[in-house]
Amino acid sequence: MGHQGQAGHATDPVTGSRFTSLLAYVTPHGAVLLLAVAFMLGESAIALANPWIAGRFADLVIQPPTTGEIGIPELTALWALLLAVQNGLSFGNRYLLGSMSETMLANLRTRLYDHLQSLPLAYYHQQRRGEVLALLGNDAAQIGNFVTGTLVSLLPLLLTFIGAFYMLFRISPTIAALAGLAVPLFFLVMKLIGRRMRPLSSEWVRTHAAMFATLEENIGMLPAIKSFTREAHESRRFQRSNRKLLRIAKGRLLIESLLTPTVQLLAGIGLLLLLYLSALQVYSGTLQASDLVSILLYGMLLTRPVSGLAGVYGSVQTARGAAGRLIEAFALRPEPDDVGAPPLGSVSGHICLENVHFSYPGRPPVLTGVDLEIRAGETIALTGENGSGKSSLVHLLMRFADPDHGRILVDGTDIRSVSIASLRSRIGVVAQHVLLLNGSVRENIAYGRPAADQSEIEAAARAAQAHGFIQRLPQGYATHIGDQGIRLSGGQRQRIALARALLKDPPILVLDEATAMFDPDGERAFIEVCREVLAQRTVILITHRPAGLALADRVLILEQGRISA
Repeated sequence: MGHQGQAGHATDPVTGSRFTSLLAYVTPHGAVLLLAVAFMLGESAIALANPWIAGRFADLVIQPPTTGEIGIPELTALWALLLAVQNGLSFGNRYLLGSMSETMLANLRTRLYDHLQSLPLAYYHQQRRGEVLALLGNDAAQIGNFVTGTLVSLLPLLLTFIGAFYMLFRISPTIAALAGLAVPLFFLVMKLIGRRMRPLSSEWVRTHAAMFATLEENIGMLPAIKSFTREAHESRRFQRSNRKLLRIAKGRLLIESLLTPTVQLLAGIGLLLLLYLSALQVYSGTLQASDLVSILLYGMLLTRPVSGLAGVYGSVQTARGAAGRLIEAFALRPEPDDVGAPPLGSVSGHICLENVHFSYPGRPPVLTGVDLEIRAGETIALTGENGSGKSSLVHLLMRFADPDHGRILVDGTDIRSVSIASLRSRIGVVAQHVLLLNGSVRENIAYGRPAADQSEIEAAARAAQAHGFIQRLPQGYATHIGDQGIRLSGGQRQRIALARALLKDPPILVLDEATAMFDPDGERAFIEVCREVLAQRTVILITHRPAGLALADRVLILEQGRISA
């Protein structure tokens, strides 16, 4: 709601250092990660031993062993044992990585959710809700899969490559040198083919989030869509977004499908060239015939990491697109840091605004020098045209935003000097646009005081003129009311919200058009019941209705950023 939400908003391309910084959010399991890497290293070591054993096996076939030497049966048994160990390590590695991936993804989602929850309301006024949800869904999953499915596998790939190259060098330095010269060619091909991957991946992430946002928005708008018979229009709008996502996905798939086979083809041709040169060396007598087997298998081990790196390149580009959005979200500054701030103690409800100025970023000032004193236990009515700043004043009181200038005091204490949670716990709000859980009536009324007993919940409901209609619901207080209370009428939703605020029993109560959905009889009954309830606390009424104004000790008008009586 204030300009805090804008600071720190990163919009520049994701650099390597910023991408690395994101890994701190998804790699807290060092011991498990090291164990998984150890399993992978064991797999790689056995993989490197297999070509050597194959070469010795060929030696034994060509030249039978003498007495006392290891024969084919013993070597076969040893080889089988190594294969069993390798597959056991593979099982352990797959399980560990799968478990770690889910745990890391859950932790990332938790950290991201906590961070999103800490952001000022202004952030959500500028973002589509579906795009925020996409951060927790698709983007977080992309990063979690990248870390465990791609990043962790880089070390074994590198070890396999270095080990195979070293063993190849021991057999034939010439063959190894030729294999080494071919490696830059593979990376050049990956760079040329994959250079379009990164922008496509970033565009896919953005388009997916936008499509998700449209879907979420349309579900919430479904009653309006049906009442205005806009189904066909909204279907076409969604199809356009879906087709765009399909086009981008196919473009990315084309590059991915081209990249790996191309690299594998080059690797295969390189392997055939190594075999051809090795055969020439066998004819010249510089190599043993059995070494051809080892060279073939080590050459295949060399091509496996190179082909794997083609997949890694594609995964990196996909992850960078998701990482960019996540890093931007984590870079946003949360609400003012109140760590170490003392709690606001018991208050009587005396409120004082001193020369308060406030404006939203890029917009004209809303409040310009507001001075206001509300005595403890007083009920004031605040009126004014729409957009005059009535709700903004309440938001400042609750520190959804801070004034540009001036200060607000509660019982003589500057609200910026105390913890936000303790301040908000002293204020109850009933807004015109009611926000309710998809849960039972009881859960909604007790939202601010989950430990409240049934008698307290019913007392709050009676005070809000809600107990009667609640009893007539199918399961009474256990009745589920649907998303945003869709199974209730507007007036019923507002009474549930009022009961929720009254159960909290705050010394300061804000009623923002709280009776707007009441019928005249219900409003009169509410006013009569509330006279005694409101007398016990400081009340700010934002209303234009005569019945609400009759409750007030004073009526104040907010116009042109200032208050007049």
